Amino acid sequence: MDIFKRISDYRAESEKMVWTGTFKEYIELLKKDPAPAMTAHSRVYEMIESYGVEEKDGRKRYKFFEQEIFGLDRAIEKLVEEYFHSAARRLDVRKRILLLMGPVSGGKSTIVTMLKKGLERFSRTQRGAVYAVKGCPMHEDPLHLIPQELRPEIEKELGVRIEGNLCPSCQMRLQTEYASDIENVLVERVFISEDNRVGIGTFSPSDPKSQDIADLTGSIDFSTITEYGSESDPRAYRFDGELNKANRGLMEFQEMLKCDEKFLWNLLSLTQEGNFKAGRFALISADELIIAHTNESEYKSFISNKKNEALHSRMIVMPVPYNLRVSEEEKIYAKLISQSDMRHIHIAPHALRAAAIFSILTRLKETKKQGMDLVKKMRMYDGEEVEGFKEADLKEMQSEYLEEGMTGIDPRYVINRISSALIKRDTQCINALDVLRALKDGLDQHPSITKEERERYLNFISVARKEYDSLAKKEIQKAFVYSYEESARTLFDNYLDNIESYCNWTKIKDPLTGEEMDPDERLMRSIEEQIGVSENAKKAFREEILIRISSYSRKGKKFDFTSHERLREAVEKKLFADLKDIVKITTSTKTPDESQLKRINEVTKRLIDDHGYCPICSNELLRYVGSLLNR
Repeated sequence: MDIFKRISDYRAESEKMVWTGTFKEYIELLKKDPAPAMTAHSRVYEMIESYGVEEKDGRKRYKFFEQEIFGLDRAIEKLVEEYFHSAARRLDVRKRILLLMGPVSGGKSTIVTMLKKGLERFSRTQRGAVYAVKGCPMHEDPLHLIPQELRPEIEKELGVRIEGNLCPSCQMRLQTEYASDIENVLVERVFISEDNRVGIGTFSPSDPKSQDIADLTGSIDFSTITEYGSESDPRAYRFDGELNKANRGLMEFQEMLKCDEKFLWNLLSLTQEGNFKAGRFALISADELIIAHTNESEYKSFISNKKNEALHSRMIVMPVPYNLRVSEEEKIYAKLISQSDMRHIHIAPHALRAAAIFSILTRLKETKKQGMDLVKKMRMYDGEEVEGFKEADLKEMQSEYLEEGMTGIDPRYVINRISSALIKRDTQCINALDVLRALKDGLDQHPSITKEERERYLNFISVARKEYDSLAKKEIQKAFVYSYEESARTLFDNYLDNIESYCNWTKIKDPLTGEEMDPDERLMRSIEEQIGVSENAKKAFREEILIRISSYSRKGKKFDFTSHERLREAVEKKLFADLKDIVKITTSTKTPDESQLKRINEVTKRLIDDHGYCPICSNELLRYVGSLLNR
């Protein structure tokens, strides 16, 4: 599709949404749909909900955050339910500043950026439409035109709530331009936009000596005082502060607790009463969600200062920890790399996983639970099954340390080290060993890591290497076993015959002699032990397989090699163990014979076609696993 055609279509779509009418016509709109009269807090919550909510295992997942935020489901659920949802229902939390508190590069800024961009898009939909008094510098809610005395009756009629008063500029214009004729005041549809300074404000602290409070509340336009004769004339005032422009939407305070106190005190009446003081005017109404973010050390310093108690009680603090799930951490790195110009370099399978394993281990706390180490804990957090532990153990561990995830290696450090591995040498592909080497080399340059932490982190790199070794062997195992697929299926069928005989207390026929004999316990155990099925658990495991076979049979389906993932893995491991000597020779020989070369080519093709490898990293993997098997 032509680029300019798309631009033209977008402009035409935008022009269709433009609406201007009188206040009387706006009231008619509200009678049909009161949604435009919603508060800023409601607008944010409605926007989040409009993307869909998924309920799973008693937890809610908000699809709005899924494209950018990974592994923070619990923190996001708490944020939406305890703050946005409650505030949208006009509960008292809407009179609080939302403070996102967490470690660096944990996703706080990303959450705020998403909310801002989401509001911009939502205001272009029918449900999220925002209307304002035309020409108002603060994009005033038109319902503020209704006198206080008439509001209770009109609220009932329209099914809305009216809070706040006209800004000084609109009060003057109502008298001078409209002669107090409210019904003819012009109203227009506005679109929330950070670039156009409509409904979104951003305040960032700078030098307290040079930063002016006018950045927040607007300022007097001294060039017009001679024309209008007074500093208290609204026409001599610029309503262009961040609090003015954020009206009807969202106000972001970056690194809020680094702000000078005089800026923070302005927020007291804004949060509690919905208004703030500016110039020589009465209190100015503002309907905006105030969201700030800071790190843990700044927050602790802030609450230790007694002078800040009044502000502290007007905050809802939401911890935003690091992600603690390996699979989600991989997605973070993949997202950041996809945004770079290094997409042409191939990243071998499991390279990002190795980095993610290292990162997550640095963030986890040792548990008091018997028999549970950090690696097992990491696996359980990532949704894997760990023998001997149940979901109740997972929940217990998650509630063991409230501060878990607030420390450790941040994604920014990892992505910097991956970047150095991508850029360092002239290569078309990097693998897990390249990434782990880069992470290790970077620890010496990390400014905030103590000697003790460095030792601990080096140990975690070793653990991540061992985990990768296991994954690498599995990858080669799968590729090799495929070459012996007929043998794998024969072993699989043989196992099924034996467990059927075992569970039904019957004899089994020897395929060669036809003689009846007992089930081959040694064969069954040699397969089951490959996936950690204990002697005590073997009966339950075999019965579970038999039930699955019966279920498939009732549905008219065949139970085959792909029907049970764990059993398939066990058979592959068993076959791989039996073939280990062949694999060793094939992967480590420098001068392969014809049959070995054929096998290597088959395995390499399988790695490239089915497992995401390129010719470079597939050959590197073969050599590496060969060296592992020969140790």
